[in-house]
Amino acid sequence: MKVVVFGASGMVGHGVLRACLLDDGVTEVVTVGRSPLGIEHPKLHEVAHSDFTDLAPVAAELAGADACFYCLGVSASGHSAEVYRRVSYDFPLAAARLLSADNPELTFTYVSGAGTDSTEQGRVAWARVKGATENALLAMDMRAYMFRPGWIRPMHGAVSRTRAYRVIYALTSWLYPLANRLAPDRLTTTEALGRSMLGVVRLEGAGPHVLSPQDINRLGAGA
Repeated sequence: MKVVVFGASGMVGHGVLRACLLDDGVTEVVTVGRSPLGIEHPKLHEVAHSDFTDLAPVAAELAGADACFYCLGVSASGHSAEVYRRVSYDFPLAAARLLSADNPELTFTYVSGAGTDSTEQGRVAWARVKGATENALLAMDMRAYMFRPGWIRPMHGAVSRTRAYRVIYALTSWLYPLANRLAPDRLTTTEALGRSMLGVVRLEGAGPHVLSPQDINRLGAGA
């Protein structure tokens, strides 16, 4: 299958890209980003693009995709509400509209996060935005899956692009084995995320469509 990855340079995107390149069922991986990844692989085709609200100029290179793994995002901290909504809502909706046009069997995955507010009425701004994005994607004519990871353990060289997160991961990485024993339903890894995104493609539209860390780990183990 042909897959499209947005945000492949980020921590989650790294895990997804790695899983796709290792999977024999994936024949072509198209990444969309502003800068080169610095990776060479016979399956990989990088598309340079900067305006994520208008993907028409690269539509031909994205055509025929079986799945889109949308991992692009920013932290709510340090960004205005307008910028955060543009990146977290406008960008993924633009990608979904383009890729799902005349392609209802497209599998589209979106990474939101634990605490996402499906009601869009809560007090936490980022959770309302993520909830609105999830709701809009789930209402579209395609096979949409929302990923809500909790604490993510980076693996195989995955690194967060947010400095604060890098510091937190560095300071707390030694706690992961203990936390995994005490609260396994709240933790996952970049490897499990990548493998589970491939796993939902093989569900062919079946549920669950909103995935908790437990769902992610279960699918990641079986993908």
